[in-house]
Amino acid sequence: MAADQKAHTEVPPKAHFPPFESETFPSQLFWFAIAFVALYLIISRLAIPRVGGIMDARRQSVEGDLAEAKRLKDSSDTAIASYEKALADARNRAQALANETREKHAKQAEAARHELEATLNTRIAQAEQAIATRRTAAMANVQDIAVETAAAIVERLTGNAPAKADVAKAVAGTLKR
Repeated sequence: MAADQKAHTEVPPKAHFPPFESETFPSQLFWFAIAFVALYLIISRLAIPRVGGIMDARRQSVEGDLAEAKRLKDSSDTAIASYEKALADARNRAQALANETREKHAKQAEAARHELEATLNTRIAQAEQAIATRRTAAMANVQDIAVETAAAIVERLTGNAPAKADVAKAVAGTLKR
């Protein structure tokens, strides 16, 4: 084991990395220039026109979408305005129809009320006539009853029955006062 534990005193060799070696700078600059020109030509001839075309297509698409959105917005604004106008017209027609119906029903109710009043007035007149007839009949009965009652009272008090004509004349005179 002691033999394996030798100290290394050797200096490691220099690292070999070509970009840092000054002998290879001219060839590196030459290939760098060729690669730069090739990449520049590829990018300027192929990539930039494609990207520019894509950007133009996107710009045109966005402008087209904005124009379509404006057209649709204007169309929806027109539709909303016509809807609101139609709604206002419908409200006005409904109000007019309600007023007409209310007036029609008021006229019908007024006519029915007049008809009912006429019927009731006729019935009241008939009832008053019937009452007057019954009152007259009742008054005649009351006068007859008064005559009979007066005759009975006089007969009871005096013991003699008075003449029916005299009692009727006395009761009629008393009732007229």
